Amino acid sequence: MYDPFDPAFQADPYPVYRRLRDEDPVHRHDGAPAYWALSRFADIWDAVRDTATFSSAQGLTFYPDEIGELGLAPTIVMLDPPRHTRLRRLISSGFTPRRVAALEDRLRAFVRDRIAAMERTAADGGTPDLHLDFSSPLPTFVVAHLLGVPEADRHRFGPWVSALTTFQDDGFDARALTSGPGVAAIAEMFGYFSELIPARRADPGDDLISALTAAEADGERLTDWDVLGFVFVMIAGGNDTTGNLISHGVALLDGDHAQRERLAADPSLIPNALLEFLRLEGSVQSLGRTTTRPVVLHGVEIPAGEKVMMLYGSANRDEREFGPEADRLDVTRDIPRHLGFATGPHFCIGSHLAKLQARVAFEELLRAHPRVGVDLDRAERIASPFTRGWRTLPATGMGTGRRR
Repeated sequence: MYDPFDPAFQADPYPVYRRLRDEDPVHRHDGAPAYWALSRFADIWDAVRDTATFSSAQGLTFYPDEIGELGLAPTIVMLDPPRHTRLRRLISSGFTPRRVAALEDRLRAFVRDRIAAMERTAADGGTPDLHLDFSSPLPTFVVAHLLGVPEADRHRFGPWVSALTTFQDDGFDARALTSGPGVAAIAEMFGYFSELIPARRADPGDDLISALTAAEADGERLTDWDVLGFVFVMIAGGNDTTGNLISHGVALLDGDHAQRERLAADPSLIPNALLEFLRLEGSVQSLGRTTTRPVVLHGVEIPAGEKVMMLYGSANRDEREFGPEADRLDVTRDIPRHLGFATGPHFCIGSHLAKLQARVAFEELLRAHPRVGVDLDRAERIASPFTRGWRTLPATGMGTGRRR
């Protein structure tokens, strides 16, 4: 019933999620590798907040020893308290909402440039690609700027992100990182930042890497590896997820023009709409934990030492949490809690950055082109068991907007 590598499931996982929630909320997958899957909101909400029982220290996929196979020290997303708590406090002291908010004017100018580029493509008789030409370049620009990467080096980000996406499509199988086509690009990325971080520690500037190298809490400072691990998380976890949030939002609105008109007429609704987009089409569909003790849920016992997938994409459409119309888009929906950014100690540290980018993107796009849509017949999704997003997403309605 649940096969995350099945192309039909990846195209539309939601009917399977509903069956899991209703019939098999503690699902055992006996293939290779073997693992469990939770699908109901309340079960996942409680589990990811209980790090003593559901540990991140064995990795976030269903592979039993992904960290050892990768040959890398665990990053912040693969740590448990108390080490995770100390590291997160240090990182948060440099990666502040104020630092992110200071990007808005520069980001808005970049968004307008990307819209203008799509308009030129449409005017020349071509078809702009919403994901490739608009949504995906935004987080690449923002992350590169935050990290203080010189403009002359920012062209390198494209191959790095592409390599990490390929790695993801293989299910984060360590073999893809050690022998796949993206090996050289990923090695180049690690090499680049392994040189940049000590350089910024010796000669700091006004950028996030410099701030992180100077961060201190209770006498503890981040090592170069700690900073490198966070840079990896930002590039690997913050690029595609934010770009797909924007692209999914446009696609969802194109499926409900009344909601799109309402949002275009009242931009103050955009922040809440972003949560609704994430709820309905989460960029991260599932991540794993490992049990540290036996756990009994709904009369089923999960033994200690087992991988358990948290199906966020299912939880965020759970009728038990969001009511009988959980599958319907409502940009004014009251959403007291959701799992679009996870919850608990591992609540997404970059959520404020993602929300800023998506808010500015929708403000500018809907102001310029209130009827913007997408051609799903010509779109192509990524093929990942863990994330949901796009390779290509042709745009429509780029010639029918009102000008700024």
